[in-house]
Amino acid sequence: MTPQEEFAEALRVRREAAELSLAELARRVHYSKSYLSRVENGLRPPGRLLAERCDAALRADGALLALLPPTPEPPERRTERTERTERTERTGTDTGTERPARAARRRPRADHPVQSPAARPSGYGAEFDQHVRRGDTRHLLGEMYEAGQHYQAAYEAAGSDDLARAHAVVRSARRWSDPGQVDRDLLFRIDACLAALAGREDPRAVELRLQLSAHRAKKLAMSIGDDTAMTGAEPRTGARLARQTLAELREHGRRFPVPGPRGGGIGDEARCEVLTETRWALYDFEPARGLLALSTELRDTAVRSHSAYFEGEALVALAIDQLRTGRVPAAEATLSRHREYAARHRSRLAHWQQHTLDALMSVWRGEFAAAEEWILGEAGKVAAAMEAGLSMPADALGQTVLGQEFWLRYEQGRLAELFASPRMAGVQRRGYFPVWRAGLALALCETGRHEQALDQLRAFAADADDFTRFPPSGWALPTAAVLAQVCAELAARADDRRTELSAYVPPLRALLDAHGDELVLAGWPTVLLGPAARFSALLALVAGEPETALGHLGRAVRLVQRYPAQMARLRLDEARVRLRTARTRAARAAAHDLARTALAAAEELGMAGVARDCRDLLTSPAGR
Repeated sequence: MTPQEEFAEALRVRREAAELSLAELARRVHYSKSYLSRVENGLRPPGRLLAERCDAALRADGALLALLPPTPEPPERRTERTERTERTERTGTDTGTERPARAARRRPRADHPVQSPAARPSGYGAEFDQHVRRGDTRHLLGEMYEAGQHYQAAYEAAGSDDLARAHAVVRSARRWSDPGQVDRDLLFRIDACLAALAGREDPRAVELRLQLSAHRAKKLAMSIGDDTAMTGAEPRTGARLARQTLAELREHGRRFPVPGPRGGGIGDEARCEVLTETRWALYDFEPARGLLALSTELRDTAVRSHSAYFEGEALVALAIDQLRTGRVPAAEATLSRHREYAARHRSRLAHWQQHTLDALMSVWRGEFAAAEEWILGEAGKVAAAMEAGLSMPADALGQTVLGQEFWLRYEQGRLAELFASPRMAGVQRRGYFPVWRAGLALALCETGRHEQALDQLRAFAADADDFTRFPPSGWALPTAAVLAQVCAELAARADDRRTELSAYVPPLRALLDAHGDELVLAGWPTVLLGPAARFSALLALVAGEPETALGHLGRAVRLVQRYPAQMARLRLDEARVRLRTARTRAARAAAHDLARTALAAAEELGMAGVARDCRDLLTSPAGR
């Protein structure tokens, strides 16, 4: 592919990603539609002025300008005839609006936009750079498989150059992969590159070795059980490697504080790579507060690096960690910045992530209609289209959509609708994910199939050594939270089950109690389930400790008092606990007041399940 053809392709895909027609882009860059069409079809070479204007209109951060030949004709040598010919093919004439453009074209080269870090020559050859640029463009559009093909072509173009091959593998490792699965082919290539760079202490080799190690750590930690783990390397292996890689990054920074080849230190973009991947590798093994420190550092480093890719990664990571640590207002501010980022860069992935996060927050706030518009509308269409076109791994988007629909219906008290639909098969076939096994048991409880739910719980407990084999954080927390709800529901239905359920309570309580000041986030990210302390309270009630349960509920209230949907559930929980211990008419009246307050909020928000439970509590003989 010639530079002219590469520019044409990049212009087309970026224009389509921005959802602009050819006519609209032509209007914005002040060129005629026919002229722009010839450039986009590779029939006419682009000039620097057109590249600059398209870069600005499509917010490409210099990526289009970087595709021009390295030695364009100097603007001052352009003849008057050339100027006149080009002007006739653009919309408009030599007006006052055109004169500043010509003046800008005649400025010294230093005044032209600076290439973005991703667009700068790598030093590994023009063919290599072309494949990497094309891969980056496809990645921006969410076309992971095509991006992988271009990165593989770059790997092959690198020949025997170990540094170039490692560079291509790092790019390939950034692609999304199926959740819960290990990419064995990629791990093989990472290991081969690490072996080739072993012992080398030149700055670029050190950077690449750290980047590769960070990606290896994350890929190993992607599995969520023995069935999906790499042979001989369980997820904890990835966490250990992540800690080791972070330690090496810190040590190298102390020895060589100045980044770049001359200073010998690690550059900001490479540092972002290590921080991003090691944070994900540690997600299931470190408390959210520790990861928040990493994501904050990542955000600041991404700003210095001027990397659009890592700016987006940093904002999503920071929002996730702020949510998990209960800093919801701070997370909302971060999401606002990510919304600006998504609009600025017009990335399909950023668009998807922003809408997913907006839906998460809508469900959390009880704004179910707004959440439903995305979850049951565009989200499913986007996921189906991208998966059908092999743009994304088959399960990366589908699980997010199904997870958000599941929890939306749970909050609305309408899980029976999902249970009766063909989509419920998606929950059942993803049983290798612990949280889905817990979710299936919860759905059975919510639809009155309590014996089936108990069977699912027993089978899950047998496979997980009575829930003692969970990691200390990450996916284990939402799984334990959903299991707490299942145990509480089953115990409330029949006292004779309490003895059996009590065997499951201690390990689940230990896990949840360790995160008492956190909110429980499921997925990466999918839904916020509520304060961990609330689920600890449910288990304390199963164990027959109502006073302990009230203490946990108090902690939970402090985290979510601003959010009516969450408070409705907590007030219902507290009413149940207080009725269990009420000895006087006044105590029962106070519990009834809590239930009525919860009922009013639930009816207003459309939480039919909570409203039903409140009415049952108020009218049942035990509640009188």
